[in-house]
Amino acid sequence: MFKYIKKQWNYLVAKLTGRFNDNADPKVQLEQAISSAQTQHKQLKEQAANVIAGQKQAEIRLNKKMTELEKLNGNARQALIMAADAQKAGNAEKAAQYTSAAETIADRLLSIESDVESLKSMVLESAQASDQAKAAVKQNSRLLQEKIAEKSKLLSQLEQAKMQEEMNSAMSQLTETVGDDVPTLNEVTEKIEARYAKAKASAELTDVTVESRVLEIEQATANVEAQSRLSELRAELGLDSPPAVEAAPTASAEGQPLPAPEA
Repeated sequence: MFKYIKKQWNYLVAKLTGRFNDNADPKVQLEQAISSAQTQHKQLKEQAANVIAGQKQAEIRLNKKMTELEKLNGNARQALIMAADAQKAGNAEKAAQYTSAAETIADRLLSIESDVESLKSMVLESAQASDQAKAAVKQNSRLLQEKIAEKSKLLSQLEQAKMQEEMNSAMSQLTETVGDDVPTLNEVTEKIEARYAKAKASAELTDVTVESRVLEIEQATANVEAQSRLSELRAELGLDSPPAVEAAPTASAEGQPLPAPEA
């Protein structure tokens, strides 16, 4: 039962995480990733600083012990010299005192030498740890810089992707119907072109009708002038005018022929 509940819980967490990743803003996620990397780098630097500080402290302690060791060596030598001088002078008591002091110094000297050897090992180990910490900080700093550069590149690609998505959306709206009551641009274009073509056709028909009437009027005027000129020429030649030819009936405005005149 416990395994089943755990399995269901892991499934729910994975599902919610997937939904979150789908809806999350990539720009915000990039900022979070870089911020996390910067925090880790800061923690690594603090740890490395502690390691280096430990090395420095060990070196300081070693130097102090070395100074103390050198001083004890000098004191031990001086005690032995003074004991020998007292022995030569026949002062056995002072010689014993100086010898006892030299032995005490020697005991202290042995303890300091042990501390020095221990500190030497500690300094060596801390120096190696310090070098490793420095190398880790240097490597992590390089990786962090690469991540920051990658962040700039990804942000640029993200802006390009957003622009391309907006262009794709705009182009799809030009070719697809937005809604039942909203026509596409192609449909509107075809409708305008149809109206324009029809208007041009009507205008051309109107122009043809007007031109035909104008030509008819000009032709009639020319016929009248020609008949008048012929009458003048006949009068000059003394010729009789020809009998009038009965004119053919003309069409009315409605297109029906007019009735012939009565005899």
